[in-house]
Amino acid sequence: MNTVEQRAAMLGEYIIDRQATVRDAAKRFGISKSTVHKDVTDRLRGANPSLYAAVREVLEKNKSERHIRGGEATREKYLHIRQRGMS
Repeated sequence: MNTVEQRAAMLGEYIIDRQATVRDAAKRFGISKSTVHKDVTDRLRGANPSLYAAVREVLEKNKSERHIRGGEATREKYLHIRQRGMS
């Protein structure tokens, strides 16, 4: 296994262990979201199909929940703005 495949496996394991998003993994490993996505979809599929399948499940779950995370982030943002305005 070469280093790109090793990185893809490390990213896949990180995503599964922590139920992490692509953004979380990119930040943790210091690489772009595009690279993480390419590694865990295209490269991992050929290198480790069973790990790929497990990662796909987490990514699909994250995708189905992203509107909730986005709504929470927006709510927090405006809550902080409102609190600063009242001080």
